[in-house]
Amino acid sequence: MSQPVILVTHEQLSEDAKKVMADAGARAIYLSPPITEDMLIETITREGVGGVLMRLSPPFTRHVLEATPTLKIIAKHGAGIDSVDLDAATERGIPVVNAGGANADPVAEYSVAVMLSLARDVPRLDRDLRGGKWEKGTYMGREFRGRKLGIIGFGQIGRRVAAMAAALGAQVIAYSRTRKGAIEGVTWETDLDRLLGTVDILSLHCPLTEHTRGLIGRRELALMKPTAILINTSRGPVVDEAALTEALSTGKLAAAGLDVFAEEPTDPKNPLLQLPNVIVTPHVSAMTEEAMTRMGTSAANQILDFLAHGKVERDNVANRAVVDRLTA
Repeated sequence: MSQPVILVTHEQLSEDAKKVMADAGARAIYLSPPITEDMLIETITREGVGGVLMRLSPPFTRHVLEATPTLKIIAKHGAGIDSVDLDAATERGIPVVNAGGANADPVAEYSVAVMLSLARDVPRLDRDLRGGKWEKGTYMGREFRGRKLGIIGFGQIGRRVAAMAAALGAQVIAYSRTRKGAIEGVTWETDLDRLLGTVDILSLHCPLTEHTRGLIGRRELALMKPTAILINTSRGPVVDEAALTEALSTGKLAAAGLDVFAEEPTDPKNPLLQLPNVIVTPHVSAMTEEAMTRMGTSAANQILDFLAHGKVERDNVANRAVVDRLTA
């Protein structure tokens, strides 16, 4: 096999991932964001790139995929692959893979940390005390234990959130249109409207697809309790930001924790950033040293295995029709 050429769509990558590629004799090329379609086509074509180690969300559109005949595989440094045209990739026989849960633990930790913080009013109490308000004799909170936590998206991240929250005493309800078997400490709900009207906390962990875009809008928010909390660490467009802003500012929803936004980076003037009942972070829930190493090495190894042996881990493939075709 000729020397593998791998394009990394970011200037930063863990040293362990770099070593995986170097030990395999691969040549790595790095592009710094923001990355355009023209940049991708020009670089992949000029360098004969066989695999892409995709960080962030560069535009692997149909135009890009059809213009880059040397490209054989795309491996995401993480989970979300919504910037890739999966139909075009499938037609070209390009498997699009993710890092196989390498970021699941930190995202789950973040989700639970934020829901605990909001459930126990930590941001408000901190702000009020700094403003001179001592509420020792007047404040009365509510325990996290016993609250109903609804989870939409029950993959590796959602399952870890469920386990952590259940260990803290929450009642976990997972949404699925079809029940997926018994899981200790988890109740299944097949009706989304019923779930929304039941839960005290809603945590989103679903991928962005045509079915989940705008999943939580004005109608869905109106079904939730005014004391409920929304956590979103999936993708920003899963939630209608204008509707969420309205619900939070009018008392129709108690609080929200957001690590993702409809447009990233989000505008500093985004009204969600001005609300006192919202915790916001810049899409960093997966960003730990440990996860960066796991995600980078997983993506690099998957690219190398496929380029060298045509092997790919089926559970990590977003467009599994490609795998079916390769193994037929």
